[in-house]
Amino acid sequence: MTQPFELPHFYMPYPARLNPHLDEARAHSTAWAREMGMLEGSGVWDQADLEAHDYGLLCAYTHPDCDGPALSLITDWYVWVFFFDDHFLDMFKRTQDRAAGKAHLDRLPLFMPVDPAAPVPEPENPVEAGLKDLWARTVPAMSEDWRRRFSVATEHLLNESMWELSNINEGRIANPVEYIEMRRKVGGAPWSAGLVEYATAEVPAAVAGTRPLRVLLETFADAVHLRNDLFSYQREVEDEGENSNGVLVLETFFGCTTQQAADTVNDILTSRLHQFEHTALTEVPALALENGLTPAETAAIAAYTKGLQDWQSGGHEWHMRSSRYMNKGARSESPWRFPSGPGTSAAHVGALLAAAAQERLRAYTHVPYQKVGPSILPEFHMPFALELSPHLDAARRNLRTWCDRIGILREGVWDEDKLRAYDLALCSAGLDPDATPEALDLSAQWLAFGTYGDDYYPLVYGHRRDLAAARLTTARLSACMPIEGGPALVPGNAMERSLIDLWARTTAGMSADQRRTLRAAVDTMTESWVWELSNQLQNRVPDPVDYLEMRRSTFGSDLTLSLCRMGRGPAIPPEVYRSGPVRSLENAAIDYACLLNDIFSYQKEIEYEGEIHNAVLVVQNFFGIDYPTALGVVHDLTTQRMRQFEHVVAHELPVLYDDFELSREAREAMDGYVLDLRNWLAGILNWHRNVDRYKDAWLARRAHGFLPDRTPAPPVPALG
Repeated sequence: MTQPFELPHFYMPYPARLNPHLDEARAHSTAWAREMGMLEGSGVWDQADLEAHDYGLLCAYTHPDCDGPALSLITDWYVWVFFFDDHFLDMFKRTQDRAAGKAHLDRLPLFMPVDPAAPVPEPENPVEAGLKDLWARTVPAMSEDWRRRFSVATEHLLNESMWELSNINEGRIANPVEYIEMRRKVGGAPWSAGLVEYATAEVPAAVAGTRPLRVLLETFADAVHLRNDLFSYQREVEDEGENSNGVLVLETFFGCTTQQAADTVNDILTSRLHQFEHTALTEVPALALENGLTPAETAAIAAYTKGLQDWQSGGHEWHMRSSRYMNKGARSESPWRFPSGPGTSAAHVGALLAAAAQERLRAYTHVPYQKVGPSILPEFHMPFALELSPHLDAARRNLRTWCDRIGILREGVWDEDKLRAYDLALCSAGLDPDATPEALDLSAQWLAFGTYGDDYYPLVYGHRRDLAAARLTTARLSACMPIEGGPALVPGNAMERSLIDLWARTTAGMSADQRRTLRAAVDTMTESWVWELSNQLQNRVPDPVDYLEMRRSTFGSDLTLSLCRMGRGPAIPPEVYRSGPVRSLENAAIDYACLLNDIFSYQKEIEYEGEIHNAVLVVQNFFGIDYPTALGVVHDLTTQRMRQFEHVVAHELPVLYDDFELSREAREAMDGYVLDLRNWLAGILNWHRNVDRYKDAWLARRAHGFLPDRTPAPPVPALG
């Protein structure tokens, strides 16, 4: 069969190594699969299929250093997960039987109790039998924290198959942002990372959820999945009718050829590997120091990181050898894999490596303060009508009084002209048109706090190149939000005074759990400002995937969602908020708002502030294209995110309501939450269109003879 595209040259910086216990793992997994009922008689595989796929070779390459029994157990896990995938394809995807697929998936978590002594049901099929056996053999050696994380990763891997099935049913191809998010769950790389911990060392629970380790996991996942998409395109798209493939997603989004889409997927794959390396070499060592990890804990993280590297190189090697995939002409170019033959071959590899180095270097070579002219504003897809609060004028006056009282106008960062130009009360009036006067004031003041802090960090700490002071400020802000009792410090600046005031008024009637959720949302936002500052000091334009995900944090999205959810009361069960459709709905809304902001603020950030955190610039830098072309890509993405929001509301939420058997009260509360998000989107677009903050004339007037970034800032008090 002719391949649909020529496989690209893969960047692979780590050498593949083979575990010496390969034959033992092959023999064991074959016997185990037959014992579990996965071979002859299953209707899915026979022994010839299993031998052709050679999961023993996959695991021997991806876990080169573990002993024989560990390799056999890991291989059994991979046999099980690939059998699950093919079984689900035959039983439910090909028949498009969503109800039966859901019933099948609903039983599987019962076989993964966190307590190993808990009873489990009797298996009814090979998938259940295999999972019961594997869980019982694996969890005794691992901590309760690992069991919880691995159980969640396994459930995501299983349950998100319903997302793939729904897309096949609708003939729908995801947009790129949605696809990468969902592929991490469906593709199983976070699940694979859990088995890397089993083979190497457990990640310390205290830091398992931190950004550096999360980025290691996500970049590992993206690289694994994008590589798999390239090798599996022919089988998935042409044979199985699968819509969930990154090459097909980009081919559809960009309207390009399959070859061009494949090359772009490979570019993103390479960028994710570069991001992995950057995080491992810069952020992970700092994490160990900042959290006071012991030498043993630090060594565990190092072993885990190396294990993820081994998986990348080993997984690539297996894809080039397995009969499961198209791999004719597959090559990887690395310092470790120079082909034999004439010197021209080595020179060719050297040229490719030089090109990879040049691509990596491009992230650090942006020239700030370039003249870009007024921001180009396209027509935005906005299907929701704007409503404004009748209390807007009063909120404007009250916000001015509050900012003056709290000290925001007296630190040399903002003045009254800026406050008028930003008109944050207008934003609040559109976000929550039905708010009481008191609630509208509180909303506008939260916006002022977030916007002021977002301006303060680069203006003050960026100018001073003082990352340590920024981290101290972030720690102090977190201390301004006590779960119980009064504040732990005396405020030393306007940000601290404003946060203490907002925290006390917002959380007065909240439970401790609600306060923890809200504090985590604020911490996510303030910590993301440090991430931005670190990139700014390195003059490093972020990787596009990392940027889009961190943009949600820098925009304060978790804070917005937390406040919206709390306004809906307890009628909506927490598991509904955690569900895939609701998270997809929220992320689509958030991304629309973030990308919209980047389009409006392009001139302000690039020309006047020397900023690098802007989606249009990130796309320009990554693809090597000009401003109008990059703007077209970002604008298309805003349209796709809005259409996804509409799609979830129309097609996925009704199914979710039925799946969770929601009461009428809960359904009405969810409908109200959707209305809140619609108002939020319409209000944000209206605010951007009307305020002076992003307009060329106001920016030029402010820049002429007035340079606020030269104004010295007050010293940061010590944490007390």
